[in-house]
Amino acid sequence: MSAQSRAGGEGAASSSQSVAEKLAERHVPGSTSPKPARLVSLDAYRGFIMVMLAASGFGVAALARLPESAPVWKEIDYARWQELAFHFEHPPWRSRFGWMGVSFWDLIQPAFMFMVGVALPYSYARRVRLGHSTRRIYAHAAWRALVLVLMGVFLQSQHTSTTNWSFVNVLSQIGLGYLFLYPLLHRRVTTQVAVLALLLVAYWGVFASYRPPADYDYAAVNATPDTVFDGRFASWSKNANIGHEFDVWFLNLFPQPNGKFQFNPGGYVTLNFVPSIGTMLLGLMAGQLLRRQRSALFKLAVLVAAGAVCMGLAIVADLYVCPIVKRIWTPSWVLFSGAYVLWMLAGFYLLFDVLPLRWAAFPLAIVGMNSIAMYLMGQLMRPWTVRQIHTHFVGYLETLAGKPIFSPEWLGPVLNPTSAFIVFWLIALWMYRNKFFVRV
Repeated sequence: MSAQSRAGGEGAASSSQSVAEKLAERHVPGSTSPKPARLVSLDAYRGFIMVMLAASGFGVAALARLPESAPVWKEIDYARWQELAFHFEHPPWRSRFGWMGVSFWDLIQPAFMFMVGVALPYSYARRVRLGHSTRRIYAHAAWRALVLVLMGVFLQSQHTSTTNWSFVNVLSQIGLGYLFLYPLLHRRVTTQVAVLALLLVAYWGVFASYRPPADYDYAAVNATPDTVFDGRFASWSKNANIGHEFDVWFLNLFPQPNGKFQFNPGGYVTLNFVPSIGTMLLGLMAGQLLRRQRSALFKLAVLVAAGAVCMGLAIVADLYVCPIVKRIWTPSWVLFSGAYVLWMLAGFYLLFDVLPLRWAAFPLAIVGMNSIAMYLMGQLMRPWTVRQIHTHFVGYLETLAGKPIFSPEWLGPVLNPTSAFIVFWLIALWMYRNKFFVRV
């Protein structure tokens, strides 16, 4: 992993320019290789997702878990926060509610992975402009995939005494699928759609081929009745599916911190990276669309229409093919979440690349331009940062407020991650102004 100053499509220009000018900067007349305008919407979209991760959802779910007797509920509406908390937690198993309802928190990882695909055509074009050979580009992609996998393992090992060889962290999942995405770059859309369909159908077939035994002990693998399906959907029950069986074999090839691997408490499986290649492939197609010389309205229309097609197919699949479950990334989830991440991209594209609102992207864009750094700060530095804030600032803030607002029974669950995020954002601002960008 390296950190360096980048220009044009990969970084910031001089600090005397506005962020809009920096992000939209085009090539200098007479230069040998044109630099297309930076996609501001991608930086803002990526920044938005990183903000949510680094701030741990601003503690909404943690606050909502306080008992109704907690003193904070005398000041704010308990029922309203319970409703809001739904969007900041992963549901126990099924991911579709009502006609097309979904928890926002379930869309964080798909959006993260989708943007990897969106960025790929831009990253590849930059390396071509720099004169990198195809072999060098693919070698870098392989190195990046390996580093991402190992970073994910590192993050999974924060609270274990030895290395936790688990591959369900989003970074590991991206790394495992990254090299499979590269050969699809610059292929015809019809080819990419065909590969996506083949991938989802094949993965469905693998899962459908496994049926848990009639006497399967669901309780022994942390599966509750609301995470177990009957009938034709039984193959997609929690820790009673082919992905779980694969992990019982595969993960035990590695030394495990707690002895033998038996099950993942949340039901996540390593093989999630296979269908999530489909999520990244949707992003790749979207990225190639946005680089085309077509009108902005045409691109917006295609993004919205593609999302509608994905949603329609997902609902039909959920009814007749396989359930929509984010935790095991079912093929129907690829399409269901794909619709939302496509629509989100369309919204960001409209706001920051079509409408004259690029200036408003700045708070998000500086996070998006250092997304790996922001993600790692959120994962590794939050507890330490919160302790420093309590040591040096909380006493003054609570004196001003006249209440113990940072108390665990007051607004502490919200104020702690929020104040830590403010520190992280200030670090991201410093990195941006000093042209310091971390990349793999």
